[in-house]
Parts: sequence; structure tokens; C-alpha cells
Amino acid sequence: MDYSQLITVEPGKRSGQPCVRGMRITVRDVLEYLAGGMTVDELLADFPELTPEDVRACLAYAASHLPSSAA
Repeated sequence: MDYSQLITVEPGKRSGQPCVRGMRITVRDVLEYLAGGMTVDELLADFPELTPEDVRACLAYAASHLPSSAA
């Protein structure tokens, strides 16, 4: 997935952390909610400004920043 249009980094916003579409919701925020057991539907209900595509972009961004496997 090409997340480059959905994940933005602005030095003056949230200390330069990657955010969703220029909002103040960071990739880390989304991942922490999901890791804490929140479902995507619950996340979208609590943050109606987010879309399912935004959540997928956060996952893709995180995956792209992990080291690649040696296999």
C-alpha cells in the first residue's frame, strides 16, 4: 500500500511524529489503540475522522519501518 499521501510528517506537529493526513492523530496512537485490544470498528467509532484506509496506512507505514527479514 502506498501510504505516502495519508501519513504525513510535519516538524511542528506532534514533535515531528508521523501523523494521519496532517491531523494530530499519530501512527503510534493508532497502533497503540489496536495493540491494546481496540478493534478497527471501535477505533473508527471513537475517531470518526479516520477511515479504514487510514488504519491500513498506519499498519503499512509501521511495517515498512521494520527491518527486512534475512531469509
